[in-house]
Amino acid sequence: MTHPTSTSPTSTGFDVPAASFAYLERAAASLQEAITTTDVGMRYAHAHVSALRATAALLAARARPALPRRGRSVQRNAWVLLAQVAPELAEWAEFFSAGAAKRAAAEAGSTRAVTEREADDLVRDADRFLGIVEESLGLTRHLPVPAYLQVG
Repeated sequence: MTHPTSTSPTSTGFDVPAASFAYLERAAASLQEAITTTDVGMRYAHAHVSALRATAALLAARARPALPRRGRSVQRNAWVLLAQVAPELAEWAEFFSAGAAKRAAAEAGSTRAVTEREADDLVRDADRFLGIVEESLGLTRHLPVPAYLQVG
């Protein structure tokens, strides 16, 4: 994939900024780390981070800064923003948001945070999500993860 230095027009009616391409590359790298690590907790964490980076790519392309308001500003996490900016991905946002605590526990070294099955399932889900984000940006989907991550 070639990466532009500024933006590339897409069929979705908006330009894809260079930052989106950078986030997509990082999402793919995190997914690759998830696939290749033997540590179950880190497999889960890398897959979750991959989805977070894919979300950042979409937000970089679609989100617009909010106008400043009086008083204290409201902080929103990436999953909340994803649901607002891309309502068609709200279920994905809810799904990945629900796994954030498990990711934090896995990153903290908990060996009981996730099972091998949960980690493998999340790798497949993050892979699917990355493809959906790529398509929503008007790009071609990446090749899916290897079939060796069998449902079992």
